[in-house]
Amino acid sequence: MDTADLKIQKYSSKGHGLALYQKKELEEPQTIEIAHVVQGDLVRVELMRKNKRKKKGKLLEVLSASKDRVVARCEHATICGGCTWQQVDYLKQVAQKQLWVQTFFQKFLEKADLLYPILFMEDPWHYRNKMEFSFSENRAKTRFLGLMIAQGASYVFNVNTCHIAPKWFSIVLQAVRAWWEKTGVLAFQFRDNTGILRNLTLREGRRTSQKMAMLTVSGSPDEAFKRPEIQSFVEAVQESIDSKEISIFLRVQQTAKGMPTQFYEMHLAGPDHITEKLQLKIRDKELELLCKISPTSFFQPNSLQAEKLYEAAFTLLGDTQEDLIYDLYCGTGTLTMIASFFAKKVIGIELHPESIFDAEENLQKNNITNVQFYQGDVGKTVTKLMVDPNFEKPSLVIVDPPRAGLDPLAIHDLKQLMPARILYISCNPATQVTNVEELIQLGYQIQAIQPVDQFPHTAHIENIVLLKKV
Repeated sequence: MDTADLKIQKYSSKGHGLALYQKKELEEPQTIEIAHVVQGDLVRVELMRKNKRKKKGKLLEVLSASKDRVVARCEHATICGGCTWQQVDYLKQVAQKQLWVQTFFQKFLEKADLLYPILFMEDPWHYRNKMEFSFSENRAKTRFLGLMIAQGASYVFNVNTCHIAPKWFSIVLQAVRAWWEKTGVLAFQFRDNTGILRNLTLREGRRTSQKMAMLTVSGSPDEAFKRPEIQSFVEAVQESIDSKEISIFLRVQQTAKGMPTQFYEMHLAGPDHITEKLQLKIRDKELELLCKISPTSFFQPNSLQAEKLYEAAFTLLGDTQEDLIYDLYCGTGTLTMIASFFAKKVIGIELHPESIFDAEENLQKNNITNVQFYQGDVGKTVTKLMVDPNFEKPSLVIVDPPRAGLDPLAIHDLKQLMPARILYISCNPATQVTNVEELIQLGYQIQAIQPVDQFPHTAHIENIVLLKKV
């Protein structure tokens, strides 16, 4: 076993520590990536994967602790691939995230103070409203239900308690693991496409306390999930929290070589959806919105911090009342509905039919009448709207893309619309800044940058950029 004593110099984009290792005096130093360490730590590591540019190291011992190191709350903090920073003082975490955003946008910060202080959580625990746990078995048939091991490829470990999720998640997780041990059902194996059990997804409406559990299984006709097993799963979940009000679903995932993956949901027990309530204070308006959450619909994983995110985004816009707002890639319409209070009309566009179905229901739940949704490809829908004789150009466009950022077609759509302002919300500032540079080339200028810490104890950052056409 090759070991080395290394000083942690900085963090990787994943939140892992980076250190320089030089085996021989004349060799070029290599970068070693180590999970669950703190900048400033002196650590002893086992050198692992060889790579031309980067090696991985396994933490063996902290020889000298950084001043920023704290005692992690979770028993899994030295193995879990979910939380990378529980051992880092929380205020140091948000300071690092602020620094990352500042570094990404440095070239745009020279002429004006555009970057606002990061919005962080007063209580950074038990904040997630959704968690997905994986089923796995090793070659010895030992069963695991939990999360991925940090730097451990696809290996899963048994989670006992998760401190960033509601407490009942851990209770149901233990109950489902106990249920599984009593059955002959096998975990799905990616290497040979055998087995049944894939994932357990738990969700909660944080302000409504409504609960949901969804079991995802393989759709292989050779290994069917039988009705008695389904029923015993439902009973195990209900009995664990002593409630039949929890929404329970079965999701079948069918894969076949050369064919797109297909999903089918089956409602097993309880209500057919849960509802989240958002409480917002924007400018002089106090808003309360009800949002339907179906088993597979997207919703911000941190409901309470999402309220801060949305308040900040619309506060940046100032006191103006827009004539028309477009919300591209609107999902289930949360941002679209908020925008409806600050515009005469709002148009939301979304590709996925299920999301639009929920979005339409959300309008009814909240008695909103000045929003129109379009289901379809964003580019094609925008083109269709622009050739309409009654086409009206939006004064503001909202975009909230996935981590990969805006693709060339999305940039093309914005180029066609050329609104006076663009509100760009991103879960990945690294791709966001690339898109912002493209938009600046189209004649836009940054008005404000607002980072938000949506995911304490991880390296993920949410960031808002407001751009104006000049």
